[in-house]
Order: sequence, then C-alpha cells, then structure tokens
Amino acid sequence: MAVSPADIRPVPARQPKLSGLTVFVRAIRLDAEIGVYAQEKGRTQPLVVDVELTLDPTPVGGITDTVNYETVVTKAKALVSAGHIDLVEHFAQDLAAALLENGRVMSARVRVEKPEALSAFAAAAGVEITAFRP
Repeated sequence: MAVSPADIRPVPARQPKLSGLTVFVRAIRLDAEIGVYAQEKGRTQPLVVDVELTLDPTPVGGITDTVNYETVVTKAKALVSAGHIDLVEHFAQDLAAALLENGRVMSARVRVEKPEALSAFAAAAGVEITAFRP
C-alpha cells in the first residue's frame, strides 16, 4: 500500500526549556550633544553604545515575543535627539529605563563609550551600568 503525503503527519517540534534569553546590539554609533564642559556645549561628539537585554526566558514564536533590535537603536536616537545631555551616566540610565519599559526585559546592561573624551591619552572613556526591573 502506497503512502501519500496527506497520510504523513508532521511531528510537533518540542520547545526546549530556556534558562536564559539575551538580546544585544553592539557598537551603536551616535552623535550627541553631551558633556559638562563649556567646550562640549553646542556641538556633537561621537558615542559608541552597547546594549544587552536579559529577557524573560520563554520560547520565542515571533517578533512580538522578543525585543526588536531596531527598537533599541530608535530609543537611543530619541534620547540623543531630545537635547543636550550632561553626563554619559545620565544617557546610560535613561536608555536602560526606556528599554525596561518593555515587560519582557528583566535587565538592561548599557555601555557608553565617548571616544573623544581623552583622545590624547586613551581610545575611549565611558560608563557601563546594569539596571533591573524594580
């Protein structure tokens, strides 16, 4: 007896139990009005931003079950567009807070490098913070 394709049933995929789920975007390049010194006011400086998000480790079936990479970049650009930022710490904290608004995000690690901060002495200076859902 011949077997037709209609007789073959797909085996349901087994979803593994996840112990962790991390979404990251590295080396986001932005030009920002940032700094506390007079010579930093009214001009932009480059920033390099790394973001790592720890999500609730549930299986991902589609884009709505995770964080879209573009959302991370969009939130960073929105903060830069909002006006002058005094400290890279403020930018990092504000970006982490914006990303934690997504209910799936359990923690956000934000690293901000300011390449021109100590250009005569170092490749970059900056800050890294980790923020958790309250």
